[in-house]
Amino acid sequence: MAMNFLKAFGGALLVGGTAIGAGMLALPVVTANAGLLPSYVIYLICWIFSACTGLLLLEVCLWMPNDANIISMASHLLGPVGKAVAWVLYLFLFYCLTIAYVAGGGGFIVALFGGSLPHVLGLLIFTAIFGFCVYMGTRFVDRINVVLMIGLGVSYFLFLYFGFTKVEFDYFKRFNVIPAIMALPVIFTSFSYQGIIPSLTTYLERNPKMVRFAILVGTAFPFLAYIIWQFLIIGIVPAAGPHGLMEAEAAGQTAIEPLRHIFPGSPIYLIGQFFGAFALTTSFLGVTLGLLDFLSDGLQIAKIGWRKLLLCSLVFIPPIVIAAYNPGIFLTALGYAGGVGCALLLGLLPIIMVWRGRYFKDYGVIHRQLPGGRFILGILAAFVTFELIVELTKELL
Repeated sequence: MAMNFLKAFGGALLVGGTAIGAGMLALPVVTANAGLLPSYVIYLICWIFSACTGLLLLEVCLWMPNDANIISMASHLLGPVGKAVAWVLYLFLFYCLTIAYVAGGGGFIVALFGGSLPHVLGLLIFTAIFGFCVYMGTRFVDRINVVLMIGLGVSYFLFLYFGFTKVEFDYFKRFNVIPAIMALPVIFTSFSYQGIIPSLTTYLERNPKMVRFAILVGTAFPFLAYIIWQFLIIGIVPAAGPHGLMEAEAAGQTAIEPLRHIFPGSPIYLIGQFFGAFALTTSFLGVTLGLLDFLSDGLQIAKIGWRKLLLCSLVFIPPIVIAAYNPGIFLTALGYAGGVGCALLLGLLPIIMVWRGRYFKDYGVIHRQLPGGRFILGILAAFVTFELIVELTKELL
């Protein structure tokens, strides 16, 4: 019993660790004009939605053979068209995220050198260092990731320790609902983890109770981390004015950049830089390693010799080129990832697959994980549709 709990808790950490990443750096920036309370409401809604869609994907996993992935699930339940759509959405999502992380990582390298490096050189240095880790393989990435995760945790708690003494409660008076809604795509991205549910189901030996525990507890971790982070950043950085969060949003910067001007010579900015670098790099390693494996499997190219170099080129060169021509693309790429990629692949697709399986494939109540039937599925689908409308509206404005 104790071993099962420890294993399920490990699964919860995996869920939480997958969700928490570089998107966290953007959250206070895109919600700056909204204020604290409206942002918290959107966080809560996205948390509930992410937990529900995780449970739906678990239900599909339990219908399928062991080790089935999202592409094979879509193929089985939705046919060749569903498989093709899942393929396209997967590539779109992972390339958007890679572009965002390359742009953000390059920015950190430039900041490390006091802004004296050209932007393109920062992109190349960041990608060369950590792209090499990905080229070395999963085991090498795993070892590097352990060190980075320790650094992430230490820097986060140090940032909280020093930051709470600087909080200005007057900054919490801002209250605007519409800007909070417009931030939905980036918030949506920051709660995304559903892609690991097939692997998690296998790891937890297809035990529904253990996987449910991992999903429900694991998704609570990013929610708690984000509301504390939001409180701190909005409490120490003004929303408007010079070097405020709204100015950072206009420049496509992370929440760390304003600290350099507001707290010169303070350890807060330095610790924030370390935290941001750790968060972004762990996300970069996970996303690009997954994209490399996906391309290897999908294109049937073995990860050996010059073929592996070719795959790495396909993973890294397009994002470098796009980020080089669009220096402020970090927030934009995250918005596209959440507004379109995550919404369709990790939000709408599980809903459609469960609907198809329950009501057209005669799976019925087998392994049902989320109660409510068609009504709940309809509410979830309506939320995804609303999120897509928000993203489209942002693009038209």
